[in-house]
Amino acid sequence: MTLSLWSRLLASLGLDRRELRSWALYDVANSAFATTIMVAVLPLYFHDSLAKDLPENMRTAYWAYFNSATMIAVALVSPSLGYVADVFSAKKKFLGAFTITGVLASIALAWVQPGQWLLAGLLFVLGCFSFFVGNIFYEALLPHIAKDHEIHRVSNSGYAVGYIGGGVILAINLLWIMNPTMFGLPDTGAGIRLSFLSVGLCWILFSIPLFRHVREPVTSTVKTHGMWRTSVEAIFQLKRTFAKLKNYPDVLMFLLAFWAYSDGIGTIINMATIYGREVGIGTNDLIIAILVVQFLGVPCSFAFGPITDKIGPKKALMLTLVVYTFISMVGYFMTTTWHFWILAVGVATVQGGSQAISRSVFAQMVPLKHSGEFFGLFSVSSKFAGLFGPLIFGVLAEQTGGSRLSVLFIVLLFILGMILLSRVDIERGKRRAL
Repeated sequence: MTLSLWSRLLASLGLDRRELRSWALYDVANSAFATTIMVAVLPLYFHDSLAKDLPENMRTAYWAYFNSATMIAVALVSPSLGYVADVFSAKKKFLGAFTITGVLASIALAWVQPGQWLLAGLLFVLGCFSFFVGNIFYEALLPHIAKDHEIHRVSNSGYAVGYIGGGVILAINLLWIMNPTMFGLPDTGAGIRLSFLSVGLCWILFSIPLFRHVREPVTSTVKTHGMWRTSVEAIFQLKRTFAKLKNYPDVLMFLLAFWAYSDGIGTIINMATIYGREVGIGTNDLIIAILVVQFLGVPCSFAFGPITDKIGPKKALMLTLVVYTFISMVGYFMTTTWHFWILAVGVATVQGGSQAISRSVFAQMVPLKHSGEFFGLFSVSSKFAGLFGPLIFGVLAEQTGGSRLSVLFIVLLFILGMILLSRVDIERGKRRAL
């Protein structure tokens, strides 16, 4: 009976097969990097210690510039690598290579000393580059392993599982940082360094099931050259890839919509913590709010699976963008801790759902034989989006002495995203992909 209930639960979550569960566990692997290094610990450590000799507004500006530099690098290589991965059926090989690079960058951060903000920034860029590029190949595996009727649930469950893993690891990290003596650590700095080590170890450990159990079908693409020459040719493939979009107008329109609203989402994720610190929110409140986002995000991400099945992916995605618009307005007026809590709860309700639905909708509308190539474009769209938000954040912070005005730009991005998304016909896009 217990096994039957467990089987039905897994089936309802879209995780009833081993390869689906193994795929979802990779979200745990890299969520540790996202929560501890991208969002919670490193931004505050950078602001309060690593860059303590810089003026406060410049700490925010440089952090924004490091984020923008990452997005530029990812956008430049994504379509080419996606094309090569398709030709050689090498998605898992590329994912393995970038997983190892990200792990090493995370571990290396443990040896960065206060004042070495430039070294920390460069390692952060390398780790983020590996994280984002690796996700191209991770997400490109989804349409190969999930059936059409289950793909939204699988994608949402992946984010939910990632929230659980990332939240638990972050909670452990914060215990080390806030109560170092309880764990035999000499000080807070030792707790922070141990946290960076734990991120690397978790990333490699939870990626093992994917590499063991997730299949990658052999492509039917003809290999006319070796991988090196194909890689060089792939640099010129971007123009041809964009040309293919003429045959998939709904994919193109969705990419434009995604470009707009993903810019807003990415800016909130990357800049919320350091922005909250700038406007005077206490460290403990920032950290607890981030944990709330992680753990409240679990049921909310799971819930968006059946919600999406009931009202449709387009309406579900629109719902998340309306909430994000409200969140951004709260961010503009934020002056007190409870304002930040409203923002955190709002993000928790829709962050996983918005990203998961975007991923699964795109996966439904792309032709399988070009999944890596098209997910490379998906990455380009999101990373160019992620470039402009943090860049504007940094420029305004540097020029005006604060970051508040950039929040108004985020509101406009969500509105533009909703307008463009309204013109996407998902069912037509799915028919074109066949």
